[in-house]
Amino acid sequence: MKKYIITITGLPGSGKSSTAKGVARRLGYGHFSSGDLFREMAAARGLSIEEINITAEKQQEIDREVDKLLVKIGEEKNNLVLDSRIAFHWIPGSFKVFLNLEPKIAAERTFAQIQKEGRVSQAGSSLDEVYGNMLERIESERKRYRNLYNIDFTDRTQFDLIVDTETNNLERVIDIIVTAYEKWLRAPESNPVQ
Repeated sequence: MKKYIITITGLPGSGKSSTAKGVARRLGYGHFSSGDLFREMAAARGLSIEEINITAEKQQEIDREVDKLLVKIGEEKNNLVLDSRIAFHWIPGSFKVFLNLEPKIAAERTFAQIQKEGRVSQAGSSLDEVYGNMLERIESERKRYRNLYNIDFTDRTQFDLIVDTETNNLERVIDIIVTAYEKWLRAPESNPVQ
């Protein structure tokens, strides 16, 4: 059954957080970022985001803690936008969005952000280092979620909407998602859960 929840995923650097915050603001919904939670967990352990991903391959309780929270949110909340790698799996009644962006371009954007603003639990002294770290992170996450739950979050067939974040600027991406979500809500398949 449909819920008034949008789950947004994509590869690192695809714009999940900015997009989710913008969509939430436009709809007057709340926002939750499991990426922010994961970064806080990394910082509390004195690890980078890349290091906590590798650690999570061996310490499954790290992922299970985040995933348990996502399940609870899906059961208890509505009027919410989540940016999370696998929230779409834990909240099947959500409107599922995948942000598509080539990893090299994502690395360029991430490196520019690190240079300009810094990023909690993430560093990179060169574009090549950020790109290499990003590829390791993608593979680590794919391996972990496949081993834990038999999920491949990069399989685009699981999503209601795929949006290219290279050719569309942030405002356009938000417009595309809000328009598609409102159409999805009106579709007669089933009524959203209140």
